[in-house]
Amino acid sequence: MLSSKDLAGLVDSERDAHLAFLQALIRTPSANPPGDTWKAVKVVQQHLVEHGIQFGIIAPERKAPNLVSLLHEHDTHAQGRNLVLNGHIDNFPVSDPSQWQRDPYSGDIENGYVHGCGTVDMKAGTAASIIAFTYMHRFHSQLSGQCVLEVVSDEETGGKFGTRHLLEQDERKEVWRGDCVLNAEPVGVDSIRFGEKGTLRMSFRVDTQGGHGAYIHRGEGAIRIAARLIDRLVALEDLHGEGMDAELQKYLQRPDVRQAADSIMGAGAADSMLKPTVNIGTITGGAKVNMIPSSCIFEADIRLPIGLKAETVLTKIDSIISDIPEASYSVQDAATNPAAASPIHHELVDLLQRNAETVRGSRPLPICSMGATDCKYFRYHGVPAYTYGPSPETMAQKDEKVLVQEFLDTVKVHTLTAWAYLGGP
Repeated sequence: MLSSKDLAGLVDSERDAHLAFLQALIRTPSANPPGDTWKAVKVVQQHLVEHGIQFGIIAPERKAPNLVSLLHEHDTHAQGRNLVLNGHIDNFPVSDPSQWQRDPYSGDIENGYVHGCGTVDMKAGTAASIIAFTYMHRFHSQLSGQCVLEVVSDEETGGKFGTRHLLEQDERKEVWRGDCVLNAEPVGVDSIRFGEKGTLRMSFRVDTQGGHGAYIHRGEGAIRIAARLIDRLVALEDLHGEGMDAELQKYLQRPDVRQAADSIMGAGAADSMLKPTVNIGTITGGAKVNMIPSSCIFEADIRLPIGLKAETVLTKIDSIISDIPEASYSVQDAATNPAAASPIHHELVDLLQRNAETVRGSRPLPICSMGATDCKYFRYHGVPAYTYGPSPETMAQKDEKVLVQEFLDTVKVHTLTAWAYLGGP
């Protein structure tokens, strides 16, 4: 029988192969948009074939395949738990390669980092999930229950054809949901994410008569009105802790939890876990500098803390614009999702903490994510979902890179946690 100590040693001894696999993924572009991930999925296919693992492809959108594999493929009645290892293969595009110090898809290893676009978000994490699954498959006879690997596309554009399709539309959706999810999004190896803020995406429009720029006494114009409205919208950030469970709010205000959030995501993150934030992402208006603009359109990305409902915010926005007859808004329903959270106290959290402490010498704390992940779709169906992965520091930036040691530690922590959860000796 393979012990967890022996398994940890085996993972260490194969570190070069793990890094080579990650490099192969990085060197295979899968930017979204445009969202064509076939070449990257073929890299995963080859890796699984080399390990004797069967898989299937589910592609409701032709260019965005989802690769799935079951630990017990031919035993649909496998007893016990069903652990899902879920990660996405698409990543943000490169806007200007000339601004990068090296080829954005180099996969170079230098100064303790693996370099390349998508390394942080989230090819390092997805590679860790795939590698952990190969170990589960390798020693499956010593495990009970089911383990599912889901390498999905379309995460960066909402997941309609990726995780969401698997969980809501596919005929085997109950299998793909599992009963617990382990994900490796870039959250920082000193934290475990048990929940994430929601999104409320909105478009605002201000319409006025317009006119000559010298005649401002006849009307201030749409852009100035929009500026006043934006100031009012930012005041929504005063809704601190509204709707949040009292015990959860107390936990998130603990000094050690606040310190972990600020350390991983930057100063101010601890406060952001408890309140909505307002980002004005785009704004357009006016035709010429010496004309009073007759229209202005801007988009707002409002992030909702756990417990705060979109309806509550929309009611306050109705009040905010009640004395601005020139203003109207619409909600971008496809990009709007409620906040979601899983229990902080869960066996998988305890296993992640214990294994991370063994591997790294420190115990990660459960905190809330600022950004959205596919984990929310599992949580909407009542399935606990948790994330543990490398630092998010260079996510979506030029010269994106991940620490080699954090990647290898994530591989080991995920492997040992899946092993323990599925009953490995």
